[in-house]
Amino acid sequence: MIEIEGLTKRYGEKMAVNQLTFAVRPGIVTGFLGPNGAGKSTTMRMMLGLDRPTAGDVRIDGQHYDRLKDPLTYIGALLDAKAMHGGRSAFNHLLCLAQSNGIPRSRVHEVLDTVGLTAVAKKKAKGFSLGMGQRLGIAGALLGDPRILMFDEPVNGLDPEGIHWIRNLMKSLAAQGRTVFVSSHLMSEMALTADHLVVIGQGRLLADTSMADFIRENSRSYVRIRSPQRELLLDVLHRAGVVVVETGVGTLEVDGYRPEDIGELAAQHRIVLHELSPQQASLEEAFMQLTAESVEYHAHTGAPLGAEPPPLPGGQPGPQVPGPQWGDDWKKG
Repeated sequence: MIEIEGLTKRYGEKMAVNQLTFAVRPGIVTGFLGPNGAGKSTTMRMMLGLDRPTAGDVRIDGQHYDRLKDPLTYIGALLDAKAMHGGRSAFNHLLCLAQSNGIPRSRVHEVLDTVGLTAVAKKKAKGFSLGMGQRLGIAGALLGDPRILMFDEPVNGLDPEGIHWIRNLMKSLAAQGRTVFVSSHLMSEMALTADHLVVIGQGRLLADTSMADFIRENSRSYVRIRSPQRELLLDVLHRAGVVVVETGVGTLEVDGYRPEDIGELAAQHRIVLHELSPQQASLEEAFMQLTAESVEYHAHTGAPLGAEPPPLPGGQPGPQVPGPQWGDDWKKG
């Protein structure tokens, strides 16, 4: 289990993480969501002792990370797939990690096989594609057979087969009673993988709830109806006091009623229905609804940054549009 209490991190005037308190429990996959700059990466780095909190506490199975003996046997993490010595082979990269944590050499062979890299075990990591690098990073996380796994954007660079594999791997690890904590921007994949969600925005906790409850509480659910007797159906619904939204594409939407209620009402008046389906927002829609006020970086339509402006009357060049400026964004999680 990972326990976080009052976790806070400040970089000068920038509050990256602000009084976070939550627990990541075993036996389920917990998704970690938030807009860019929300503080996710900073939080995960503090969990592993890579950044020191300004305030608050993080415990891994009841202990601080820096007090763990052979930490890879307690918690395995993938934060950056490129965090490896490019001149070493995949096997030697994992062997160095194993030797520093008292893990037998045989385990290196096991995890290489698990992630599908046995055939390239002797190749140098610098020649690996992004997807192969991700697999090697996942192998490193699995190396100590830990009870806690933490993954930051684990599907980056993976092909469809690889995405399906890592999804099933995380579910399998949770089913074994392990703690699995995963951060991703790929909402469709998170919806298929996570059982529980922790959502943050601008460093603050916005939600700590099950996937089903999160979608239900942050989105609109309704019944969609199509009928060749649309006008008659509208009349019947209005007379029954049902508020109907007309979409303009031939369908009707009704809030606050079960499909069964609408179906029975239509049957009583011998109205033919071509569609009667419950609709609920996707995880992405629910996430956008909850985090709308917490987005730090807003994109705008129009000319791209750095584009040549149109000339002013008389042929004079227009005002220059500045290109991107590099600042301290790397600190913002």
